[in-house]
Amino acid sequence: MTNNTIAGAKIRAGLVQMCSGRTVDANVTAAVALIREAASGGAQYVQTPEVTTLMELDRERLFAACQPEQGNEALAAFQSVAHALGIWLHIGSIPVRVTPDKLANRSFLISPAGEIAARYDKIHMFDVELANGESYRESENYKAGEEAVIAATPWGGLGLTICYDLRFPYLFRALAHGGASLLAVPAAFTRTTGEAHWHTLLRSRAIEAQCFVLAAAQGGQHEHGRSTYGHSVIISPWGEVLAEGGTEPGVVFADIDLGQVAQVRARVPSLRHDRSFTLTTQAMTAPVES
Repeated sequence: MTNNTIAGAKIRAGLVQMCSGRTVDANVTAAVALIREAASGGAQYVQTPEVTTLMELDRERLFAACQPEQGNEALAAFQSVAHALGIWLHIGSIPVRVTPDKLANRSFLISPAGEIAARYDKIHMFDVELANGESYRESENYKAGEEAVIAATPWGGLGLTICYDLRFPYLFRALAHGGASLLAVPAAFTRTTGEAHWHTLLRSRAIEAQCFVLAAAQGGQHEHGRSTYGHSVIISPWGEVLAEGGTEPGVVFADIDLGQVAQVRARVPSLRHDRSFTLTTQAMTAPVES
């Protein structure tokens, strides 16, 4: 395990919570306004939620609205605003076309120079049937990513994940062992799963990986008819909630002292205690007669 935290590093983070709709241009306009609000509040790192630019379930409309990364107008707009504001801007994800029949659910970390510093394609696809009748088949439209990513920032390693990845703790453990001190979880959790699991899963990943967790979320009733949970949140390596939003669009701020990562890992050095093991399934045996 390596620790890529910069000694004495401190950061003011701003999470942008949105209720994205079915029109890319309108979503970009809304996102840029909130990004500017975050920068005005002193945020040096600003994160937007999953599918910042488009919340769409209809396949035909989805593909008609999505562009490849090359020449992507929304991405160019975000690069321009990051440069103008001099911030690290993390676009939680944009649906980008990668083949004629598949998209990537792709995160972009943009530097203050307006350059793409890192990109990450969501690895775990949200294919679920919920008890309330909601059904999602993300794999029908999206190609799953195959590479975990840690981005270098002025404050330390930033592990990139997206939404449903949150349910796979081995990914977060690997990012922590790879040198992450910050973990990003931009999301669009459904209201149903959010009410049941959002806080528990995020706090668990922070505690297990002993990293700060930053999770910008979609929240509210969307044009396509589905609801998301909101509650964008920043959590410490000890599992403390440092800041949390509600269900409406806005910005959530927290001041982060990266020195806490080393303190927590020294207090409970669980990342150094991983051990390999074998797994055995043992058959039931009859009780020994006395």
